[in-house]
Amino acid sequence: MKFAWPFKTGPATRDAPHALIADIEKRGRQYLDDADNGKWVYPACKRKSSDAGADKQTVCDHTRLEAVRYLLMVPRGEFRLLAEPDSQAAILEAYLRCRPHAETVIEFTGDTMNDLATAVTAGFNWLNHCAGLAGADRRQFSGTLNHFRRIVVSAQRWWEMEGAKARCAQMLQTGQEPPLSLNLVWADYGRLAGEIAAVRG
Repeated sequence: MKFAWPFKTGPATRDAPHALIADIEKRGRQYLDDADNGKWVYPACKRKSSDAGADKQTVCDHTRLEAVRYLLMVPRGEFRLLAEPDSQAAILEAYLRCRPHAETVIEFTGDTMNDLATAVTAGFNWLNHCAGLAGADRRQFSGTLNHFRRIVVSAQRWWEMEGAKARCAQMLQTGQEPPLSLNLVWADYGRLAGEIAAVRG
């Protein structure tokens, strides 16, 4: 049985997910530190043309990092599990089981998978909040969580098929992106951040 994965392929290596998550962590923490120290207007969607980092690409990049900060806050650095094939089934199941919420201020329970699901949702809520601040049509963002839920359901089916882990390794080796939770979240955060940056600029 073949399953057509809807995401594009791209340059990758067998260790690409770990390299990506390390880069996200490094850039995310640096950006948040710089914002705390007054280097950047925060959130990025509120920058004026005279502000540093007001170009469309920088606003997009920084808005995406603002959304991912919730994952960086998950205790014990467990956000790194998003890149681990062995953790995908549990992460996806927890996300589908988790009740949607509208919070951008969250508390963690100590249950790793539930905390990851809560953090992912908070990131989408932040992007919805930024869309409002940027003057975007909120109707375009109203189905954000439902859209991502459909992606997660597709990914869950992919990982449930026999040989999924081996297929994941083969995809990475041939420069393709398997449906790791990391790839799903990072791609959809980027899509929405790009729309926010385009509206304001």
